[in-house]
Amino acid sequence: MSELILGCGHLGRLVAAERLDRGHQVLGVIRTASSSEQLRELGISATQLDLDTSGPSKLPLENSTLFYFVPPPRTGDLDTRIQRLISEFSHQGNPHRVVYLSTTGVYGDCKGAWISEEQPVNPVVARAKRRWDAECRFREWSSATGGELVILRVAGIYGPGKLPLERLRKGLPLVRAKESPWTNRIHISDLVQVCIAAMDQGRNGEVYNASDGSPGTMIDYFTQIAELSGLPPPQAISLAQAQEQLSAGMLSYMRESRRLDNSKIRSDLGITLEYPTLEQGLPACLST
Repeated sequence: MSELILGCGHLGRLVAAERLDRGHQVLGVIRTASSSEQLRELGISATQLDLDTSGPSKLPLENSTLFYFVPPPRTGDLDTRIQRLISEFSHQGNPHRVVYLSTTGVYGDCKGAWISEEQPVNPVVARAKRRWDAECRFREWSSATGGELVILRVAGIYGPGKLPLERLRKGLPLVRAKESPWTNRIHISDLVQVCIAAMDQGRNGEVYNASDGSPGTMIDYFTQIAELSGLPPPQAISLAQAQEQLSAGMLSYMRESRRLDNSKIRSDLGITLEYPTLEQGLPACLST
């Protein structure tokens, strides 16, 4: 059975390396020729595909296992890339199983409450609506064909090379702690293990929150990074000041607050997190 990783970027490369070590045959699918070559240099079989312009007509889709890590388009409320992919399934054959990487943003603002996978979805911003559209399209495909589907709703990803050091260097402000919403994160190494466990033993049709289970505030996250990296801490400003000083994208994160319960990945998938807190995970990011 072939295993495909669509959107084989940084996370995909780490998942591919783990799967190859376990004896799987893996094909990384990436948008550009240069990225395809980088995968091959790492010993990962690769092919080039742009889901904005063409269907995956040359991929061994039938009865495959498929990790879908491709981000949605940058605009609109729909994920046209997944629409094009699923349309191609009817011509090329259906995968046996799909693991789709969604976002916890589909829950919308939960006023800081602890939430599980049972929380009703309420996507507000366009990026979350696109992810919800993707979830729905994959569910419709699964229901119509019997193909298996596992959905991971992923918190903010951090790891080596994935820290906001440039923002700290620029001295950009953040909302002060007492007005800052709850945010959630997961170290990329732990996310790799969650992805693999979801493929190997996730229950068909299930949704899993992929988070370290230790929520905090945005400014606390940046402050810890600043302390460890020797950079000045971010300036703390009021939420009222933020309306004039922060970007629209950052403000959209400030309008949503939730704390993620990750007990399901631990009980159902058997995950033991290597980095269950930022205090453990951040030093590992900066020591490599």
